[in-house]
Amino acid sequence: MKSTQDVYILGIESSCDETAASVVKNGREILSNVVLSQIDIHKLYGGVVPEIASRNHVEAIDKVVSQALSDANVTLKDLNAVAVTYGAGLVGALLVGVSYAKGLCQASGLPLIAVNHIEGHICANYLTYPNLEPPYLCLLTSGGHTAIVNVLNYDDYDVICSTVDDAVGEAFDKVARVLGLPYPGGPQVDKLSKQGVPKYKFHSVIVSNGNFSYSGLKTAVINLVHNAEQKGETLNNADVASSFTVTAIDGLIDRLRQIIQTQSVKTVAIAGGVGANSYLRQQVKQFEQDGITVCMPALSLCGDNGAMIASRGYYMYLKKEFADLSLNACPTLKLRGQRPV
Repeated sequence: MKSTQDVYILGIESSCDETAASVVKNGREILSNVVLSQIDIHKLYGGVVPEIASRNHVEAIDKVVSQALSDANVTLKDLNAVAVTYGAGLVGALLVGVSYAKGLCQASGLPLIAVNHIEGHICANYLTYPNLEPPYLCLLTSGGHTAIVNVLNYDDYDVICSTVDDAVGEAFDKVARVLGLPYPGGPQVDKLSKQGVPKYKFHSVIVSNGNFSYSGLKTAVINLVHNAEQKGETLNNADVASSFTVTAIDGLIDRLRQIIQTQSVKTVAIAGGVGANSYLRQQVKQFEQDGITVCMPALSLCGDNGAMIASRGYYMYLKKEFADLSLNACPTLKLRGQRPV
């Protein structure tokens, strides 16, 4: 039996190609974390096919949620609320999770919490670092979002800078494809880059207004590869991967360093799928030499998962930020505090 003083949140995530559910206690303690990936399915197509992703979410979601409850040794009666990702993401995939969560709440009487996927990624840090509290600076690096965020409070964000076009994770996937690497591209580029040297020089991803642009870097790599093919030259793909990785990540680190030098920053965190990149983690770790506390979520929490959604849901539960059963998916949802770029 659960303690009446504790808060148990079921988190449901289906924004892309992972069907995930988790039970988290008090926003910090993971009791279960079930993630069913569709990688093997989408690998055949070289990337996520939205319609196929949605169909597989429909088939998997009930099993995944049931497994999460079982693993946590709780029932619906033990829960305080159900939190679900309602944006950003693929609209069809989001609708599966939202519809399931709404049905669960209607049947059980539990309150429904609508979670911003991007805010969920930030909250993954609370699951790895139980003592972490705002304020802190967060480097957000995912497949769809790239930003440096001042996390002022659990629900108060100031987006200092962000990408004006492609996200860093999207750029990794596109470069992987041009290099002939299998999906998912990010881990493959990371692995290959360790075998090469950054011999090719590309322009920085930092643009004049302090934001990021990954479209030009992606195009530069594509042109390098295509020009070599047209000339009959053979490139060392490991060197290309290394050169791209260093340019893509160093821009983030340089901009982060600029911000740290102008603000009183004591803690830096990372979030999102690219947060699993070994070069990024290595570079961020170096800020510890300046006396800054560095927080990096466990690798299993960098990608999409239900635990981060449940953690975010906990802090919304405390403020009674509940959604009604008319909730709809919002594929283009922005982070609170997002500035125009």
